[in-house]
Amino acid sequence: MGIDIRGSPTGHSAQRPAASGAAAAGQNQTSAEAGVTALFEAHSLGLIRLAHIMLGDRSSAEDVVQEAFCGLYRRWPQLTDQAKALPYVRSSVLNGCRTVLRRGQARRIRWASQPSAASAEAAVLSGEERHEVMQALRRLPHRQREVLVLRFYLDLSDAEIARDMEISPGTVRSTASRALTALGRSLGGTA
Repeated sequence: MGIDIRGSPTGHSAQRPAASGAAAAGQNQTSAEAGVTALFEAHSLGLIRLAHIMLGDRSSAEDVVQEAFCGLYRRWPQLTDQAKALPYVRSSVLNGCRTVLRRGQARRIRWASQPSAASAEAAVLSGEERHEVMQALRRLPHRQREVLVLRFYLDLSDAEIARDMEISPGTVRSTASRALTALGRSLGGTA
């Protein structure tokens, strides 16, 4: 048995705290990997679609979602409630989209080929209507667009949207109302 720098005797009992500390760190890393992997497998596609609607570019959307999950992995040890992991990632995706849009990094919108419809005319009309709605949605202010996408695409409640966007539920409702009115005017409706 020897003496370490702090004057404590070294031996098997002195080395156990370091080993258990390393084991705890290994368990935290394993827990983070398992938790983030499960969340990624369950929700990444929906989050990529959310970011794609916000940005209009699939590769930028994938980058934003990947960065959000990397951030969650880095912060996993500080996460006190694992039920808050999905709202955290969703908020991170929205913030990442805002950053990309603010920096003008989103690429021009590329429209994917539409699935075949009953007729060529129906496919063209459907594609044109979808394109028109997406263009009108992208002309809305960021907050209004985010509220509509979270409400109608992800089917979130006002409380969930408020939590993810860090605003009050009343603000969610008023923003959605203004957004729908603006969208209706933009599309030539009476709303």
